[in-house]
Amino acid sequence: MADEARAPLWRLSPAQRLLEGGALLNSLAFFAAMPFAPLYLSEHTALGKPAVGAVVGAVALTAAFGGLLGGMIVDRLGAVPLMRVGLLLYVAVYALLAMARTAKAIIVLFLLLGVARLMVEPGAKKLLSQVADGEGRVFRVRYMTLCAGAIGGPAIGGALYQVGAVAFFAVPAGFYAAYLVLVLLRHADLAALQPPSAARGRASPRSPVAATLRDRRLLAVVTAGIVVFFVFSQMESMIPLYMKGRYGDRTEEYFAALFIANAVLALALQLPIDRVSARLGRNVMVVAGALNFTVAFACFWASPSGLAWLYVGIVFWTIGEGILLPMPDMAVHEMADDEHKGAYFGLSEVRQLGFFLGPFAGGFLLDAGTMPYFAVMGTFIFLCVPLLLRRTSAQPVATAPEEDTRVPNPT
Repeated sequence: MADEARAPLWRLSPAQRLLEGGALLNSLAFFAAMPFAPLYLSEHTALGKPAVGAVVGAVALTAAFGGLLGGMIVDRLGAVPLMRVGLLLYVAVYALLAMARTAKAIIVLFLLLGVARLMVEPGAKKLLSQVADGEGRVFRVRYMTLCAGAIGGPAIGGALYQVGAVAFFAVPAGFYAAYLVLVLLRHADLAALQPPSAARGRASPRSPVAATLRDRRLLAVVTAGIVVFFVFSQMESMIPLYMKGRYGDRTEEYFAALFIANAVLALALQLPIDRVSARLGRNVMVVAGALNFTVAFACFWASPSGLAWLYVGIVFWTIGEGILLPMPDMAVHEMADDEHKGAYFGLSEVRQLGFFLGPFAGGFLLDAGTMPYFAVMGTFIFLCVPLLLRRTSAQPVATAPEEDTRVPNPT
């Protein structure tokens, strides 16, 4: 596509603005609560650090292993009805967390957040894919809304955490309630984006599983997502520990500045990344994204010789993140037909496994020394390159011929 014919990334259709508004509310709710979940669990239960990590990680694992099931239900019943149930569950869980006082109740409620996520995420991504252009560039906008939530959510949640549980959990409950109201008020607009119910009813119960698990391109993209999330998880797990050994009591101050710089840069750089992608092409950008992560790890490794290397590194890190993180969703959008988008996006959530495995493997490597840690991480990220490039190497898995039920793109 020629750059001059490429619509600006911020020029959204009404349907895209509606879905991105919901994604922003979702992101604000998530980041207002989940960064503080380990603190809350450690202060209000008798769980040790490994158990706290397991409970928090279980939210991602639920999405990783239950995503296909959630996506299949979306394809069978429709995205909007399931999203309504999931958002209502979110509101109920956070309201109950504000009142829960026993450790068992708190743990169960946190685990239910993963169930709610299964009901909301595949459907929201399927609807977003329905209104995306051929490249799925709207998923870059979704990534920007996540970054905005990562800036505003912790600021709100952190301010209310010390006030008390009721005030703290009222924040995500309120954001999810607003999201639910948005879905209810715009139900007709959202429902119009779904394939006709008759088409959904013709699909056999097993066809989504068979079509999804036979698509090797999709499995390659899912594996690439695991690799990217595995490496990306180091920023919130091992990099702070590495800094702790270098900067001691100043680590919290330095890392907070690093984290904020990352979020701000992620917003600022996404538009230039999209413009450069139009000129260089997706394949070149995949390699560039991996290379930027590698350079970032090299800069972090060099930081003992000067604090400035940390902030040089975060620039390269954010470029790599901005290029690679939206790509799995963009690839799924390109390869999935409307009838199976829910299952495809659901299975793609297996990449959350990278967030669970990354800190464990990173901890072992960092214990072995900084050189093995940075060398392995800087090299490992390149495993995603052939996996993401493979998405164009084969045709979609053939399915039973059906009439075209695609909803016209409103853009």
